[in-house]
Amino acid sequence: MLTAQFMALLDVFIVNVAVPTIGSGLHASGAGLQLVVAGYSVSYAVLLITGARLGDLLGHRRVHLAGLAVFTAASLACGLAGSTGQLIAFRLVQGAGSAVMIPQVLSLIQRHFTGEARAKALGVYSAVLATGAAAGQVLGGVLVSADLFGTGWRPVFLVNVPVGALLLAVGGRVLPRDDARALERSRGLDLPGLVLLGAAVSLLTVPLVLGQDEDWPLWSWLCLAAAVVVFALFCGYESRFARRGGAPLIAPRVLRHPGIGLAVFRLLAVMAVNGGFLFSLTLHVQGGLGHSALRAGLTFAPTAVVFGLVGLTWRTWPASVQRALIPGGFLLAALSVAGAGWALRGGGDGGPWPYAAFVGVGAGLALSVSPTLTRALATVRPEDAADAGGLLATVTQLGQLIGVALFGTLFFNRLESLGAPGAYTSSEALLACMYALAATAVLGAVSGLVRRRR
Repeated sequence: MLTAQFMALLDVFIVNVAVPTIGSGLHASGAGLQLVVAGYSVSYAVLLITGARLGDLLGHRRVHLAGLAVFTAASLACGLAGSTGQLIAFRLVQGAGSAVMIPQVLSLIQRHFTGEARAKALGVYSAVLATGAAAGQVLGGVLVSADLFGTGWRPVFLVNVPVGALLLAVGGRVLPRDDARALERSRGLDLPGLVLLGAAVSLLTVPLVLGQDEDWPLWSWLCLAAAVVVFALFCGYESRFARRGGAPLIAPRVLRHPGIGLAVFRLLAVMAVNGGFLFSLTLHVQGGLGHSALRAGLTFAPTAVVFGLVGLTWRTWPASVQRALIPGGFLLAALSVAGAGWALRGGGDGGPWPYAAFVGVGAGLALSVSPTLTRALATVRPEDAADAGGLLATVTQLGQLIGVALFGTLFFNRLESLGAPGAYTSSEALLACMYALAATAVLGAVSGLVRRRR
């Protein structure tokens, strides 16, 4: 399950470093390239909650394998696409497959692990969650630079095909069978709720992923405003539906569960920092410093490796430090992203200091994400696993999109204000982004203190 999760997360980021090669290979326009990158994220974010409820209704094993099959077939189609339009369409299908597949991972963990085993499984899940983002950049750089058999960008999609086929074969044998009695007790789809939430998420995600490259036109702001209105309508409908004895899309008791609200805020903050850090640093390394896709991808290796190691081991640390892990992780991330920007100022490579900062970023993000998810989900009832998993998976994806949109806008605006593009101006734009990212991480650190005082 976690291998499938890792593969799906790779595809959010693996395309980033392949964009120039895709553009030249398919003669794609700038708008077409935006949709190649954004199509996956949009359909993925919009359908996550739907995917979670489908698992509850039809069986998590069955839906996970069906989503994996769609994702694998769409990956093959992406790798063989002959035009930009085809690639965009297949990326939308690929994102939909991920949205159906991914929520089942948390649900299956919640239903089939208990106690310390569940905490350990959630820790590994958390490690995979953000390691996939950095690893996508690394693997994308390696595959594009290798130009296997002269295929250029196509291996960034085709690499999923043998892995997906193997996972389908193994998953059919090892995943636990769905409980027929649980399916009989499962709730309906709540179609009006799905439509309202899907519309709200669409109105939020589409301008976030396309607004920057379009210079934030009027329609993007209108969509963002409409997203707030539609989300308010969704909340009102769900409340009335629950009072009438219906089964709303997200059970109210999940939202009232101790720690869920704080976890949602912290996940938004940490994933915004993660997405903004990766995006702005990629822009600087490839655009400002002019490094190759391989060099740009390998830049993120320290962050990915340390994130995985810390995410797997933090539970074994002394009990005396456990309570301080989450705020400490946010503060470490804040210091590290600010340090990375400071080390790269002036347009130079910074010697070994940026890599030391990247290690700190990986450790800080791991300590922010892994304990947050584990503590929020460790006591959620199995029957609420689909709702909680879909909610937190959606929040995670939205955090990434918000981070890319906000900090990408800050980077480009700062770069434009500094004049002619180059290594120096790019480094100054990066420094502004890193300071803003540090401030966001500090908000995550103090969020728990504010809650306790209340």
